[in-house]
Amino acid sequence: MSDAPVFIESPFLFNTYRRQPVTFVRGKGPWLWDNQGNRYLDFFSGLAVCNLGHANRPVARAVAHQVRTLVHTSNLFGTEPQRALAKELSVRTFGGKVFFTNSGAEANEGALKLARRFGSVNPGPEGPRYEVIVFDSAFHGRTYGALSATPQKKYQEGFGPLLPGFSVAAYGDLDSVKAQLTPRTCAVLVEPIQGEGGVRMAPPAFFQELADFCRDRNLLLMFDEVQTGMGRTGTLFAFQNEEIMPPGVVPDVMTLAKGLGNGLPIGAIVARESVAALLRPGDHASTFGGGPVPCQAALAVLRQLTPSLLSDVKRLGKLIRKEIAGWAFPFVKEVRGAGLMIGIELDRSGADIVPAALQKKILVNCTADKVIRLLPPFVLTRKETLRGLAILKSVFETFGSPS
Repeated sequence: MSDAPVFIESPFLFNTYRRQPVTFVRGKGPWLWDNQGNRYLDFFSGLAVCNLGHANRPVARAVAHQVRTLVHTSNLFGTEPQRALAKELSVRTFGGKVFFTNSGAEANEGALKLARRFGSVNPGPEGPRYEVIVFDSAFHGRTYGALSATPQKKYQEGFGPLLPGFSVAAYGDLDSVKAQLTPRTCAVLVEPIQGEGGVRMAPPAFFQELADFCRDRNLLLMFDEVQTGMGRTGTLFAFQNEEIMPPGVVPDVMTLAKGLGNGLPIGAIVARESVAALLRPGDHASTFGGGPVPCQAALAVLRQLTPSLLSDVKRLGKLIRKEIAGWAFPFVKEVRGAGLMIGIELDRSGADIVPAALQKKILVNCTADKVIRLLPPFVLTRKETLRGLAILKSVFETFGSPS
């Protein structure tokens, strides 16, 4: 087996990704194999997607059965998998109604339309409300509405003019939120933990204050749980995690994707019934959203997200954070996160750590330039976890010795 990955970029693809030089051909659990037979430990899960590991058997069985039975009908007709998944999500969230999409960006687009319909039906003194407060370093997607709600220059530059109607507050600062309020504000869109923003966390009290603020001013409180949802923080959804926000803080609208299908493309908007009712037939649609195959995959995912597995997520997350905090590398500023969503903030760029880790056969990610992001699959054993940490420590040692 080769020590160096072999990779040839396709001349037929858009050059929009800075791909690592490896071509994967197979996966199982927390492991991936490249086209040269090399094995890698995955501490990234396809960007928090393959939460239950690669080639998950219950998901594979559910998908194979559904492909043989019924693949597509469009949303002009009902299907049993879609109804079953909508019920599961409603019961396991806050009793809302569900709209299915193909991705997180699409889910956020639908949520923004829903917010503006809410502001139209509930106008302010100056007429329909349409402005949405978002947060610095947020990431909500790359389609135009989601991109307009993502106030990061590196994503927006060169794609203007963007959609109007978004104001930016400081994450975790209610006074900053209040300063952005106008008679035209209809909603607040926030991530319980900012993933692309560097695994940034706000104090739990902030979310209670934010929920009270939205209720008092008749604003929709919308949570983007595309990355934090589906068990990633150690509870099924981050709003249910008391380490992140106080009990009783519940959004009016929540968006999901990534781990929902464990690799199958599916997203969802969950909204309180009174809010969901604002959209009528013809107001919003998706050709492929909520198809039978990805819905069956998502049902198989939810069946596996048991209290026992979610406890494992919390336990392994605490183990990883404790181990890394003990390394004492002088260039490591902070280790933070919840469950298996972990950020290692450096005092320097971390971009060179990712390829160095790849050479040692472990997959990690760098976001916000200086944050090494770990998003391991939930099926890691303790032995695999410690093995991965030993490899990652050896990578860090090539950039400096522990103090």
